[in-house]
Amino acid sequence: MRFYPVLIGLLILMLSSCTIGPKPIEYGTDACHFCKMTIVDKQHAAEFVTDKGKVYKFDASECMLNQLEEFDGTKIALFLVNDYNSPGQLVDASEATFLISENIPSPMGEYLTAFESKEEAQKTQRESDGQLFTWEELKAKFQTR
Repeated sequence: MRFYPVLIGLLILMLSSCTIGPKPIEYGTDACHFCKMTIVDKQHAAEFVTDKGKVYKFDASECMLNQLEEFDGTKIALFLVNDYNSPGQLVDASEATFLISENIPSPMGEYLTAFESKEEAQKTQRESDGQLFTWEELKAKFQTR
């Protein structure tokens, strides 16, 4: 009888630890899974979450895209990127619009920036030049390198 509360507690702990979702990036502490640099830039960081709930954090979207060469993309549940206009806020990469502009540096020198809305990306493009991409277009661009 004494073991039932312990057993129920362990079961709840096991079920809650399998939750698939983002984890906050600890800026200045977490390291990029791809390049091992400390993640400090709140406008360019990214992460993906596997279908088993493992989170991989990156200092830039380009590091996340480069890391995909070593992963089965079908086993990734979430792709998240920082919204340039809301530093530190992760948004769904598949719904984001990306701008490559040499007038907006990113941590790894690809000049790649993510925006939650297409309108904000277009506004920044008018101010900073560059080329816009959807998530699928961006993945295709990085795969053909």
